[in-house]
Amino acid sequence: MNLALWIVTGLLAAAFLLGGAFKVITPKEKIAAGGSSGRWVEDFSEGGVKAIGALEVLAAAGLVLPAVLGIAPVLVPLAALGLVLLMLGAAATRIRRHETKLVMVDLAYVALAAFVAWGRFGPESFIG
Repeated sequence: MNLALWIVTGLLAAAFLLGGAFKVITPKEKIAAGGSSGRWVEDFSEGGVKAIGALEVLAAAGLVLPAVLGIAPVLVPLAALGLVLLMLGAAATRIRRHETKLVMVDLAYVALAAFVAWGRFGPESFIG
């Protein structure tokens, strides 16, 4: 179970680090021009998109660094819970925009992050 949690955590951290960094450094217009998966930025300001990207980068760091460094490892499941909330918001945005095919991707991220939160709060907690 611990190995599965680490694999999922690593994949989530990599995905959100790359995706978040992309949102932070790429202009909103360029993200929107990237195809149907990037049109959601039309609903947000430039600062809002950058804030979402920054949250994703922070969540990626929070998934891995506390456990690796042994400093406040309780932050790992909290970061995973934050990603659950962030991706539920993403799914709600997709539903509002009638982008139903992409909602399933967001919900897959919700399920993976919820698995990490459950595992690190419960059976494979770093505390205790």
